[in-house]
Amino acid sequence: MLERTLRREVKEEVGIEINNIEYVTSLATVHKDGGPSLVISCLADYVSGEVKLQPEESDQSVWVNLEEAKKYQLIDGIYDELIMAEKKRKGEKTEWKRF
Repeated sequence: MLERTLRREVKEEVGIEINNIEYVTSLATVHKDGGPSLVISCLADYVSGEVKLQPEESDQSVWVNLEEAKKYQLIDGIYDELIMAEKKRKGEKTEWKRF
């Protein structure tokens, strides 16, 4: 169910197709404005398509490696999830923690 929903949402929101979706971890947070969010981190393989953002959803996108991601203001905990994803991609087992 998660995989099907993610595949559909990625296609609708950014215009690309993905497959081989794997769950990594999730992060619940409450933002400074009091708004809650739940980020579910997954790995997936790019299949096809060009990134086309929905203006009401996001105003920019970039493809970056792990080191380059440090330059961006990310939601607290997201960089840690990116490290987990990188470890998973390399076949290493990991649990969420501050890296």
